[in-house]
Amino acid sequence: MSNVIRTKSGHILTKADIERIAEEAERGYDPDTLVPRYIGRPSLGETGVSPRVQFRIDAELYRKVRDKAAREHRSLSAVGRKLFEEYVAS
Repeated sequence: MSNVIRTKSGHILTKADIERIAEEAERGYDPDTLVPRYIGRPSLGETGVSPRVQFRIDAELYRKVRDKAAREHRSLSAVGRKLFEEYVAS
């Protein structure tokens, strides 16, 4: 088993890195200087959570939508959100 410790991004931590991190943690952190971290993705709206929507479609339709979205440099989520907005606006 390897004793190599890596960060989430793959950076290898040296013994000096680990000691520095431990010393910093032992000193404690000032809550006013901490950067809040999100659990999950941030809301897409003004407030609250953004519900996840899942549904099944035909494989050929999926391929066409995926390919067109890729050509337009858009995510499938962005395409779906736009279509839902247009649907409720009509």
